Amino acid sequence: EDGDRLAVGISGGKDSWALLWLLAERLPRVPVRYELFPIFIDPGFGGPTAGAIRDFCARMGWPVHIENTDYGIVAHSPANRENPCFLCARLRRKRLFELADGMGCRKLALGHHKDDLVETFLLNLLYAGHVGSMQPRQPFFDGRLTVIRPLAYTDERVLVRFAGQMRWPVAENPCPSAGHTKRAEIKTLLQSLYGRNKKIRGNLFRAVRSLLDQDPDKC
Repeated sequence: EDGDRLAVGISGGKDSWALLWLLAERLPRVPVRYELFPIFIDPGFGGPTAGAIRDFCARMGWPVHIENTDYGIVAHSPANRENPCFLCARLRRKRLFELADGMGCRKLALGHHKDDLVETFLLNLLYAGHVGSMQPRQPFFDGRLTVIRPLAYTDERVLVRFAGQMRWPVAENPCPSAGHTKRAEIKTLLQSLYGRNKKIRGNLFRAVRSLLDQDPDKC
């Protein structure tokens, strides 16, 4: 909306680069003005990701805020009795909300795509006994902050191709749990199903879309 200060959560992955680039690229063409404030929450595993994000954002003219934390280390420590991914994600999300609020941003943009929505739907159904997924637009704290997901109806395979064409510095996930999570299991299962029946991908997303349209407050 016109006059928005928009925080953008970035990770160095293809999805967040696409989100940030598209939000910046469309500014000269749309009838509203908004400001972008990229934020990277470094989970503390080290590696080149933070530096690559800082350098690329500087080249593009984006003033990025990098928040150094130990959330990933804490989540994988013996003191944590929760699922590491759950705790790390919760801590990062909470800090994103705090930083966005401190920057005067009433909206926070995240790079979740269509496949994320479908995977979250199945994760909730199978492991939480809950029918729901992420919303493309989701208000928090009585509307004080609204999370938006502009890529919610975009296929992940499109973003993979787009990132390759744009030659963005896509970072490898340094988390020791990467590739060994429940979400990774769901992704593998879905790829197997999609290979057997091409209609399954569209059917699942239509089910999620119908759920969102019928009762977004449940998601």
